[in-house]
Amino acid sequence: MLTHEQEKLINATAPVVAEHLNAITQRFYPLMFTRYPEVKPLFNEVHQQSGGQPRALANAVLAYVQLRSNPAQARATLDVVVSKHVSLGILPEQYPIVGECLLAAIGEVLGEAVTPEIADAWGALYNELAALLIDLEDQRYREFEQRPGGWRGTRRFKIASTQQESALIRSFVLEPEDGGRVADHEPGQYIGVRLTINGELVYRHYSLSDTPNGQSYRISIKREEQGQVSRHFHDVLQPGDTLELLPPAGDLTLIEGDEPLLLASGGVGQTPLLPMARHALSLGRQVTYLHAALDADHQAFKGELEALKSEYPQRLKAVRIHERGNEAEHIGRIDHSLLAHYLPDLKARCYFVGPQGFMTAINSALSELGVDEDRRHFEHFGPSRPLDAA
Repeated sequence: MLTHEQEKLINATAPVVAEHLNAITQRFYPLMFTRYPEVKPLFNEVHQQSGGQPRALANAVLAYVQLRSNPAQARATLDVVVSKHVSLGILPEQYPIVGECLLAAIGEVLGEAVTPEIADAWGALYNELAALLIDLEDQRYREFEQRPGGWRGTRRFKIASTQQESALIRSFVLEPEDGGRVADHEPGQYIGVRLTINGELVYRHYSLSDTPNGQSYRISIKREEQGQVSRHFHDVLQPGDTLELLPPAGDLTLIEGDEPLLLASGGVGQTPLLPMARHALSLGRQVTYLHAALDADHQAFKGELEALKSEYPQRLKAVRIHERGNEAEHIGRIDHSLLAHYLPDLKARCYFVGPQGFMTAINSALSELGVDEDRRHFEHFGPSRPLDAA
């Protein structure tokens, strides 16, 4: 616990640290990777180069400084961080590495302004945050481990089958190598994948694109031309190959209630929303499902959506939006007028996933249409950042 004097020092220096936080986090990662190269596989290099990962760290630190006086709100705000850490299998012994390098980066950027007393105060603040995250993550690990078919750490799975869903998206059905049961997950969650490519360990998160069945998980991956791991899945891995999975995580899950749902996705953003739609329909809820793709060749899960429409003709309204071609209900993009036409009512729960610009446009349009912020739910596939961020 911070002393009263440390509390005063944090409050006094927080504006200065906030002003330089981007520079601090930009220095932090190279410093940590130099001192502790063994942790580098835990971080997506693309997100490092784009600046997304440093921004996410900066936002998390600032959020905690601002919310630490309200423990319940601080815990809720950190849920996204906890989910990402659980899907990576982050361990308590890794937190001192981050703390050491973060404080060193603060010292390098702010120089002589960081007195020993200020350094000690920020060190105490970091230790407080680390202790909270360790506790929250341990709760998640224990809860999943205790489920039928659950586990802790990694578990080996084999690729049972694959299915080409569109020109760029392929599904991989994964079954446990030990032949045991698979723990249920919440529709909308993602799972951590660990595998070795060219002798190097890599981690990624992929949405679970099917509802729980107790026997397997399904991930559906878009082939990115510059994506090392996605290209490995598409170009190298075959049925029978093995990889390791970490516990499912993620907070974009169905909120209980009987309100109608609007699910809007762009491209591979459909992967978490499809199982959510199936789950909601099984519970008797009304679902409006909007999916935007480049054209018919890039439209994934056509057969599954048709099957759902046949099974739930009164409760599911599925609408395709293509940028080109003539095989969709709408040609163009999901915009304000289209959302106004299909929005069930202002009390609908609205979930949307896709590229940053896609989610920003939908969030803005729903706000203008009068949908309250607490009914608008979204998730980033990479590091989280505000939807109005450049």
